Amino acid sequence: MAFTPLTWIGKGFKYAWSALDFSRRVILNLILLIILIMLVIGLFGGGPKKIEDKTALLLDLKGTLVEQNSGNARDTLLAEARGDVRRTTQLRDILWVLDQAAKDPQISSVVLLLDDMNGTGLTMLREVAAAIDRFKASGKTVVAWGSSFDQRQYYLAAHANEVYLHPMGSVMMTGFGRYQNYYRDALDKLGVTVTVLKAGDYKSFGEPYVANAPSPEAAEAESFLYTALWKTYTTDVEKARKLPDGTIMRGINDLTQLLAAAGGDIAKLALNTKLVDGLKTRDELRELMLKRGIKDEQSKSFRQVAFDDYLSRQKPKVFGNAVGVIIASGEISEGMAPPGSIGGLSTSGLIRKAREDDAIKAIVLRVDSPGGSAFGSELIRRELELTRKAGKPVVVSMGNVAASGGYWISMAADEVIADEATITGSIGVIAILPTADKAMDKLGVHTAGSPTTWLADPFNPLRPLNPRFAEVLQSSINHTYADFTGKAAAARKTTPEKINAVAQGRVWTGLQAKERGLVDTIGSFSDALKSASTRAKLGNDYRISYIEREPSKFDRIFSIFGAKTAQVLQDQFKVAIAPTGLPPAAAAQMLSDLTWLSEINKEGKSFTALTHCLCKVP
Repeated sequence: MAFTPLTWIGKGFKYAWSALDFSRRVILNLILLIILIMLVIGLFGGGPKKIEDKTALLLDLKGTLVEQNSGNARDTLLAEARGDVRRTTQLRDILWVLDQAAKDPQISSVVLLLDDMNGTGLTMLREVAAAIDRFKASGKTVVAWGSSFDQRQYYLAAHANEVYLHPMGSVMMTGFGRYQNYYRDALDKLGVTVTVLKAGDYKSFGEPYVANAPSPEAAEAESFLYTALWKTYTTDVEKARKLPDGTIMRGINDLTQLLAAAGGDIAKLALNTKLVDGLKTRDELRELMLKRGIKDEQSKSFRQVAFDDYLSRQKPKVFGNAVGVIIASGEISEGMAPPGSIGGLSTSGLIRKAREDDAIKAIVLRVDSPGGSAFGSELIRRELELTRKAGKPVVVSMGNVAASGGYWISMAADEVIADEATITGSIGVIAILPTADKAMDKLGVHTAGSPTTWLADPFNPLRPLNPRFAEVLQSSINHTYADFTGKAAAARKTTPEKINAVAQGRVWTGLQAKERGLVDTIGSFSDALKSASTRAKLGNDYRISYIEREPSKFDRIFSIFGAKTAQVLQDQFKVAIAPTGLPPAAAAQMLSDLTWLSEINKEGKSFTALTHCLCKVP
């Protein structure tokens, strides 16, 4: 039989296909075999390496300390796969690890490394410091080391048994307080007019946009607040380091003389003033820990377990009666919000979920928020009120900030617990309405139309604000303020008049708020858990269940708002500062402030009553 070219092609294709099919099956079988081997190793390989005696817990804190991570586990894994440095560490994880390590006979010490910790509030620092103290109370040692310590890092380091600093390092304590930028003249030059409507003499949220300096009320409140916070900081550090009262302020006031006496050596200055116990390089720290512990032959260093590794080994209880913890962290919006922020609808949904869960016997709401939408705040407060009516106790634990809307959502609780350094209060209401009609005039752009009523298009930022409509909004804000103070009076079992005397948009420390009847107890997150379990008659036999929402893909889509005021404001301001030679940091701060102003023109926000304190953690 003769073979034609088509026959040869057909046979060649057949053999190639068979080879391809065989290769496919071989590859798939190999993959399956590898997976099976990995499963067997996972099931019978003994898991992670056992922690042996005299192991040091390496507490290398990275990024900002937060109540709740933003995003989800998938985002975290992707970031780690890209080699990104962790940007946040959850407070709950640090507290859990330290408390578990205190009870672990294999953990003999903690080595506290703080170089990569870059920020948090004083309240959160106090929570971690208390956990360090609990670890020390178990009879174990904490050693802190840093190439340099900033003010926040040093607060934690001071609570260690021993503090070591690199010989070329420094301890930098600068105090609290800040300089605020004021934009009245700049906005006038740009042709942008900002109208601020408020209820509360101390409600200073909008002052940077309508004035060139703080009002006397704002200056008084800020000084009172920061002085108290600084007193808490210095007292805590001096007590931890066993230094005489006033040591830190004397060191700051006499800095030039003390530094000269140390020959200009800042590290030696820290040693001379007993802020640190010694000057050591990192390898010298390693040698110290080797002498005290046991050498690990594999790593050639002292026997140790990393924070993440130790955390992954801890298995919390998953059955039995529970205290449900809901984190309310970030600014408050009205709708759905992903983890790391607060939504009126989403956070209310979490509270409802906890209320309807028979295993959850009480709720702790952990609040770290400067506020936001009054309506979103009320949605959350109402859901907590319904939870109490259903017979489940509600305890609020205030974090760094629980002010304005953050205070609003705290009002429906059986007990409100704040830290001494919490920033709270700011019971007041505000609305900010920027318009760019003068900027449009400069560009030769004009608007006109034939509306049927004076209420048509009232929020058009390219037209001057209608005075009649401003009056309507002011009436609404006054009503919201009366509602705020009325609900606060009912919650605090007092009168609106007494609440009004300590409201007016003024912020207080937790201790000041306790003195004025705005909170019940000065305490920690663990105190809130104990209170909730006691109220639910659980005793010590309970587990902690964090009630959280997995963000949907739509949460990650950025909304694009119109280019009306936003574009005019940002573009003109960028042009205005370009030739000035401003340092990048200063220009960035200005652009941040003005971008925020432009963003409030998004639909539904510029005319919303805001319960926001504009608080920044010092």
